[in-house]
Amino acid sequence: MSKVLIVEDEETLARNLADKLRGEGFAVTTAGDGEEGLEKLRDEHPDLIILDIMLPKLDGLSLCRLIRRDAGMAHIPIIMLTARGTEVDKIVGLESGADDYVVKPFGLGEFLARVRAVMRRAPGRPAMQDELVSDDLRLSLTGRRLFKNDTEAKLSNKEFDLLVELMRNRGVVLSRDLLLTKVWGYDYYVDKRTVDVHIRWLREKIEDDPSTPKRIVTVRGVGYRFEG
Repeated sequence: MSKVLIVEDEETLARNLADKLRGEGFAVTTAGDGEEGLEKLRDEHPDLIILDIMLPKLDGLSLCRLIRRDAGMAHIPIIMLTARGTEVDKIVGLESGADDYVVKPFGLGEFLARVRAVMRRAPGRPAMQDELVSDDLRLSLTGRRLFKNDTEAKLSNKEFDLLVELMRNRGVVLSRDLLLTKVWGYDYYVDKRTVDVHIRWLREKIEDDPSTPKRIVTVRGVGYRFEG
């Protein structure tokens, strides 16, 4: 299991990123400031660092430079997070040794795509699964595209994320509450019927007969199960 260290002082963002990465099969550790991040980096030896620029005690750019000057840590990929998005800021971040640079606010889908790309480029690091396949369905995680019988079916971001959760847990009943947490996030209030609406839209795109679904099965009173 690959290990990720998130150094981010925004607790909600750090928690959401950690939950999403754990859902992708990573072991995740978090730190709330640069000094704590450096200490955990030396203790944990992560395979990837998610590093905010604006950190208390030791800022992200300084921490990034320290990592790149240390022979024992210099190989670890770094993705920088920042609320600043000017070209100069990006250049400074990349020249400090970051492998990629993500500007807040950003979608979790974009974030995971950046993580996958950086992990693929890192020598000797295990790559994340790139595709989910079920009979005539092929879900490209990197490209965020769905193909049915090799024909692309257009999905919204939430439809895509919902289908990923269902296909990753095929044969397992996922409750509406769990799907709301995984897809919409802990701090996003959504009526549970929103899940039902998105399931209906998904069925229209992946089921041969949406009125009699065989892929996304309703488990009455609980939630949904993906078959295939």
